[in-house]
Amino acid sequence: MTHHDAPSFRVSSESFQDGQTLPPAQRGTSTGASAKDESPQLSWSGAPAGTLSYAVTVFDPDAPGRGGFWHWAVLDLPADVTSLPAGAGSRHGHLPPGAFQLKNDGGTTGYLGAAPPRGHGPHRYIVTVHALGTAHSGLDAGAHPAKLEAKLAPHTLAKASLTGIYER
Repeated sequence: MTHHDAPSFRVSSESFQDGQTLPPAQRGTSTGASAKDESPQLSWSGAPAGTLSYAVTVFDPDAPGRGGFWHWAVLDLPADVTSLPAGAGSRHGHLPPGAFQLKNDGGTTGYLGAAPPRGHGPHRYIVTVHALGTAHSGLDAGAHPAKLEAKLAPHTLAKASLTGIYER
């Protein structure tokens, strides 16, 4: 089975609903005074047997340039973790022991909120929880998020996604 054929499980967020506009908390601070660069609250369930860890990513496929923009990547979340509180992706986030964040495409560690160019139209911010059949991703904090798909694909048992929308 390829990662494109991976079965799905469930993910939800108290921060926003799938297909709805991202609230100010999940937007980049450059978009207005109420924006917070706060990672969304996430909960997931129904991962397949054999799940040994999770990875969480936020990707904007509509960003101009080199094929999208990585806003967040968390790796090596233990298999018994099935939620993250809002703000877990801050630089001083509240991640479980052993989990770590990669630098986003803005060059900082942690969650970088939605901030599409003005007049560029709606952007999709795809939050994906990857259920992995390995306890460790094999990457370190210095890895670029673009390497995630290739590195995680052989270990992906299932994926769950929800999408927030934002435009300026």
